[in-house]
Amino acid sequence: MKKRKNKGLSMKTKGLLIILLIPVAVTLFTITAIIWTGIQNPALLKKSAHALREMQERYSDLPIPPEYIPLYIEAGEEYGIPWTLLAAHHRIETRFSTIDPLLSPVGAEGHMQFMPCTFVGWSYPGCTGLGQGDIPQSDKTNPAIIKKHGGYGIDANGDGIADPYDIEDALYSAANYLAKSGAADGHYEKAIFNYNHSKKYVNDVLLYFNEYEAFRIEMDALEKQ
Repeated sequence: MKKRKNKGLSMKTKGLLIILLIPVAVTLFTITAIIWTGIQNPALLKKSAHALREMQERYSDLPIPPEYIPLYIEAGEEYGIPWTLLAAHHRIETRFSTIDPLLSPVGAEGHMQFMPCTFVGWSYPGCTGLGQGDIPQSDKTNPAIIKKHGGYGIDANGDGIADPYDIEDALYSAANYLAKSGAADGHYEKAIFNYNHSKKYVNDVLLYFNEYEAFRIEMDALEKQ
């Protein structure tokens, strides 16, 4: 019997499958973000009731914890990147910090899963390979050491320590890295790939980023009405 040649799916079919299979973002994110935005504008809640019902039908996934939204916004503004990009990375990296422990099998650490040598700087002695390094904790969280070796770790809360296990430090460090990798200039795919050299990772982050951006645009439009 002649073996049938598998030509694969057509681009059009693949596109339709992607649309149908995308796990669009976050019913509870929709609810909490509307409430968070509406605190200063109560009329927005009433005006957006119909939109909320429609959004609930479209968005369903792990919700963004509302307490993180201001942190995303602050870090994003500090480094000139969309806060929704940080939210997407946080969702993919640690499911909004719900994995336990916040340490990967290859040594990526904290809320945003930095390899130690990326956090401290690749010029630190012994930083090779995947970047686990052999870095004492006192050096790993020392802003002066990080600056000296060109790392991306940031002391966001001003306590003298740049800690990947501190949510503020981790988000600011991620924003710093993404901005310098091209996100500040709008090169989001390049920045995401620099964060993790995997096409699947890029696609996963872009999926959530695009969904969060679509929601943000809807909310901005509601606020302007």
